[in-house]
Amino acid sequence: MGKDWDAVAEAVNTRLAELGMTQAELASKSRVSSAALRQIQHGVTPKTRRSPHTLAAISEALGWPSRHLEEVAAGEGEIGGHDRVKRLEDTVADLQERVRRLEEAAKS
Repeated sequence: MGKDWDAVAEAVNTRLAELGMTQAELASKSRVSSAALRQIQHGVTPKTRRSPHTLAAISEALGWPSRHLEEVAAGEGEIGGHDRVKRLEDTVADLQERVRRLEEAAKS
């Protein structure tokens, strides 16, 4: 069975937006060429077998475990699933900080 490059594209593009990271920043951090990233971001099926190292490098640069995008491509992983708890924790921390600021403002 072939890889689901559209799912990989969705995962990468969603994560870039979440992190506020540009393609150029991802290229630098992952050491993957902008051309390869552009193909991945558009769900282009590679003409030759894509190196597992490429997906691992992108996964790690996006803060995921190294096998995350390989699992997404194989239909085994959730798109962004590994970070769901982390995102919820960050949201709760942000809300707690906002409440703290509102309480301080109300005291003033």
